[in-house]
Amino acid sequence: MSDADFTPLRVTHRQGLSRDASFRMRAWAKAKGYSVSERGRVAPQIIDAFLAAHPEVYEQAGKFEMVHATARTPGPSPEDYAWERDSQLGDIYTIVFVRRLDEHEVLHRLGAADEDIRLIEDGDHSYPEGPQIITVRRIGDWTVAIEDFGWRGARRETLGALSRDGGEAVTVQRHDYAQHHLTYAVDGQLITDINPRFPINRQGTDPDRLNRHLRELGIDPAAGDHIDNPIPAALTLASRITGVMISPQHLRRPILGAAIPGAYF
Repeated sequence: MSDADFTPLRVTHRQGLSRDASFRMRAWAKAKGYSVSERGRVAPQIIDAFLAAHPEVYEQAGKFEMVHATARTPGPSPEDYAWERDSQLGDIYTIVFVRRLDEHEVLHRLGAADEDIRLIEDGDHSYPEGPQIITVRRIGDWTVAIEDFGWRGARRETLGALSRDGGEAVTVQRHDYAQHHLTYAVDGQLITDINPRFPINRQGTDPDRLNRHLRELGIDPAAGDHIDNPIPAALTLASRITGVMISPQHLRRPILGAAIPGAYF
């Protein structure tokens, strides 16, 4: 698929309300009988109702355009990962797909010692003052590791270790307070590291290696577009590279994993 074979799916978003408009909206909502707090988020349906009743505020709020990634060829689609938004994964996690290594070896290369490896239960979570929790499972030819509130698998040196000796590793890192990453490494080399929110931001020894997959999701690799569903897009890219689809059932515990003591930041 070439850049001329598709038109990106562009969607319009509304910019945030000004402080004055926000106060005005809360007062209006209370007068209409809606339940709203003095601070914090306001339900989208209340915002929509307020703007519908006050079109001048809507016009003042302004608009901006983004691209919505969606499958343009057969195969995994961002829509397949709609479940991720409301899952237990949270706003910071890393999923690593590794070919050629079994579960124990993946854990070792992620920094786990033999004594750290055990069955991970539902009550196990990563905390700053406790161990970092990583779970692993075998899916087809790949071992998939899920880091709870961690990013060991997103580090360049770790990807090198996971993919050396003819292997491959693909990482999806979600970090709502920093930058998301989709990273691909082969035989110890970082091939490309893509910012899925701004895919034109690519680095590595061959940053354009995955451009075909970007085009298959309606993303123009040469355009400076802002993607409005970056994590579903990144997970879809990983699935198209590996042939592995992650589903909610792969989050079920108990499952083999590791509780690695010490700081993981």
